[in-house]
Formats: sequence, C-alpha cells, structure tokens
Amino acid sequence: MKDGGRLAAAIEVLTEVETRHRPVQLALRDWGTAHRFAGSGDRTVIGNLVFDALRHKLSLAERMGDASPRALVLATYTAGWQQGLERLTEVLENDRHAPEGLSEQETAALNGFEAVSLSGNKAADVPEWLWPAFQQAFGENAVAEGQALGERAPIDLRTNTLKSDRDKLLKRLAHTGAVATSITGTALRIAAKPGAARMPHVQAEEGYQKGWFELQDEASQVAAQLAGAKPGDQVLDLCAGGGGKTLALAASMQNKGQIYAYDADRLRLAPIHDRIKRAGAHNIQVRDPASSKLDDLEGGMDLVFVDAPCTGTGVWRRRPDSKWKLTEKALEDRLQEQTKVLESAARYVKPGGRLVYATCSILPAENGEQIDRFLAERSDFSPVSALEEWKVRFGDAPMPAYVTQRGDVTLTPATTQTDGFFLAILRKDG
Repeated sequence: MKDGGRLAAAIEVLTEVETRHRPVQLALRDWGTAHRFAGSGDRTVIGNLVFDALRHKLSLAERMGDASPRALVLATYTAGWQQGLERLTEVLENDRHAPEGLSEQETAALNGFEAVSLSGNKAADVPEWLWPAFQQAFGENAVAEGQALGERAPIDLRTNTLKSDRDKLLKRLAHTGAVATSITGTALRIAAKPGAARMPHVQAEEGYQKGWFELQDEASQVAAQLAGAKPGDQVLDLCAGGGGKTLALAASMQNKGQIYAYDADRLRLAPIHDRIKRAGAHNIQVRDPASSKLDDLEGGMDLVFVDAPCTGTGVWRRRPDSKWKLTEKALEDRLQEQTKVLESAARYVKPGGRLVYATCSILPAENGEQIDRFLAERSDFSPVSALEEWKVRFGDAPMPAYVTQRGDVTLTPATTQTDGFFLAILRKDG
C-alpha cells in the first residue's frame, strides 16, 4: 500500500472507533482481517496513525478547527509526522486509494497549524473534566505532564535475575537498541520510534522464550523493589493480574519463601501459569478465585501487595483511547473498588508486616486520598516513607519529583521516563 491508502484506512478505523465506541485494537484487527492484502508494514503504519491521532486528539482538533477522524489523521501525518503540506497534497493527488483532496479550510488550517496558541487541558490533551485533578497533582507542571502522557511509550524490559543479568541482556539485545535505564538495576529500555517506524518484536527473541526477561515498565519494577520482599518472606499479591509484579517479587526473594498470587478476575490471572514456568519461579502458588479462598492467610503475611484497580491514567501513552472513554462514573466505581480492596488486604498483614498500595494512576483521589482515608480509619497501620526506601535501594538514581509529606511517591513519564505510577507503603503495628 502507498501512503494514500494507509491514510484512508486510518480514517476508516478511527471512524469505527469514534462512532461505534469500539476498542481501537479490535477495530484495527478487524480491518486487517477484512483487508488481507495489507502487509504487516502497512498495518503498522495504519496503527501508528490511529494511535497518534488519539494521543493528540484534543490539540489536533483545536488546531484544525475540526474533530473528525479525517482531520485528526491528516494533521497527524502532516504535522505530527512532519511530512508537510506539500507531501500530503502529493499523496492525496497521486493515489487513487487516497482520501479526497484537501478543502480550502483544511489547507488553511494546516498552513496555520503551529500558529494556533493552546493552553490548559487543550495543550495537555487531557479531558476537560479531569483537568482540575491534573492541576491538583502537578500544579504548574500539569501541561507538561499531560503532554508527556501523550507521547509514544518505549518498550521496557525487566531482567529476570533468576536466570540472567542486565549486562548479559544488553549484549544479547544490542541489535534492538536496548539500553540500561537510570533507576533500577533490572530495567532495559528500547526507545519509541517516530512516525511510521516499527518497534522490534521482543517476544520473538531467544531471551524472552527462555525467560531471561519480561516486558514490564520500569515504574512497575520500581514498585516491586520498593515493596521490600526478602528471601523467606510470606507474600500475598492480592491483585496479581497477569503476574508481572508477582514474578518481579519472586526474583527479589531469590525463589525463597512463598508468594500467593490471587486475582478476583480469573481471566486476568490466566496468563500467569505460562509466565511462571518460563521465568523459572518456584515459590509462587496461584490461588484460583473460583476454587480457592484466602482464609488461611489471614494475619500471616510479611507483605501484601495491592496493585489496585484504577482508571489507568498513568498508562495513557500505551492506551490512548482509554483517555477519551474514561467517565466520572468509572472513576467513582474505581474509588469504591479501591476502598474495598484496601480493607480486604489489611486482614492478611501480620503485625510488623507491610501493606503496599500501588496504582497506574496519577489522580490524587485514587492515590494519596485513598491512603489518607485508610489511615484515618485504621489506627493499627502507620506509614512508611517510600522515598526513604527509594534512597536505600536506588542509591544515586534521580529522586522522584512528586512526593507527599508522608513519603508516598508518584512517577510520571515527564519526570522518571516511566509510566505514571503511585506507591505508598504502610506497616501494621503491634
């Protein structure tokens, strides 16, 4: 396919997403199934156009004076991908599969694209109803933080120290462009590529198949290390999902002690079994919610890790369509779920043990405010400074920019080059 056909396809997919409210990945998959002549390179370019248009939907629409899928895709190609108006005009005129030519209004908008001044939530590409929360969280940095959440995400890898080490992986993955990151000693990063470029398929690498590394954003790796799991500990990963943090905790524990991996959603938990086997983790016991209870663990855990259900505002780089689907009702539902899961988690912590609360959100209501409420109701728990743990575990690494008086930390793409992530540590007294 030529660029004209790719532009038309991106507009078609984005229209499907916008009008039928379909998940973008499903819309892209179905388009590919219906157009089997499109090669993998074509599908990559089309997907990149769609995702980039969604990342910058608000600012593109403001500059174009038009929020239609066509306007968003053409602006992405011309300005976002820096192809320029002359190249776009050529593509539209010389490819019979291309969208129709530019209108006078579109030409004028693209010519004056950079001259349009944006501020506030439009400059940040953040939904208007969420903008007060961004300002509460980041103050004068709110626009920069929103813009960073609208960039493409890199591929982050976690070295599985049960089987390998980072120096070995750096040599093995040199052809992918992987480099060491600046916080943990386990993370590698492959920088996001611009425009039509394709990212490497790291799951096809020998190291992935042999369990030498996992795909995991460094923020998640930071959280697992700050949790402080030690060899011999008894650990409950209460919202284990696919098992990324469970495996990171197993590595920290050097396969000694016991981790109980549980999630209320069986489907989310399903991938963990293959991942455990590939990683060579021998100290993980998966508790199936359909057939297992956790009563025997009450009051006996050295560490309970809660990766709480949340809005996912910290991972907008990876899921840009979720930014525009999020509603106030969905936020309220997540807040109620978080309250319940914290109450549940507290039952399993033994005296002197830790409760770690984490989210992939940057919203204060889901983060510090939840811990405020919990501590106000539970006098048997006290805070532990995650910042002090950071200093001990990460040495000379740059300090996080957003730290509460209590020592809770928030990571962001703009400040730590990770996903947005919150972490608080609590100790059960007694």
